[in-house]
Amino acid sequence: MKILIVDDEILIRDVIKEYLENENYLVFEANNGLEAIEIVKSNDIDLVILDVMMPKLDGYTACREIKKIKNVPIIILSARKEEYDKLVGFDLGIDDYVTKPFSPKELVARIKAVLRRNNKEEFVYKDLRVDFIAHAVYIKNEEVKMTPKEYELLVYFINNENVALSREVLLNKLWDYSFYGDDRTVDTHIKMLRGNLKEYRNLIVTVRQVGYKFVIPKD
Repeated sequence: MKILIVDDEILIRDVIKEYLENENYLVFEANNGLEAIEIVKSNDIDLVILDVMMPKLDGYTACREIKKIKNVPIIILSARKEEYDKLVGFDLGIDDYVTKPFSPKELVARIKAVLRRNNKEEFVYKDLRVDFIAHAVYIKNEEVKMTPKEYELLVYFINNENVALSREVLLNKLWDYSFYGDDRTVDTHIKMLRGNLKEYRNLIVTVRQVGYKFVIPKD
């Protein structure tokens, strides 16, 4: 696996590189967004770790340009902790957002989780199966009829397992900018999705004063 680290702080790149090479990843480095774009053009990169505040070209602009070249998984690594900054990143299609200071071990774990998600063709839990290729959901080998938005919600939950997702994040991620919805829109779709999941409805857990998260019980 080839991973590109994009950060103008060499010490941060060195720390991340050391941990990744210990996991046998092939590491590429870039000092700014322009360098990152050129590396993605000339190498089959599997994942990009991208800082936001950089010279020549910022991380968000670089993310947008990289996505035009290849739909590669991207993890934003930033000192910015505001919810707005995170929402901007997720709207651009990033896979995760990690704030500085960070734990290198946790970052490696998040990298592995993102790579697993992006290489899966299906999700299986007991008798529940989600076929990402066919865009179909099955319970006990019987197809479950869902609206496109319910399916998008379910896939987004699966890809963000154990992450508490606010209603605002879900609206921004899964509904178009031209759609003027509110919290009730999310709640209504969650209710319908839970109904279609039947005995697996409890996989979608309500997080008080936040929103929802997808949790697989540990047997």
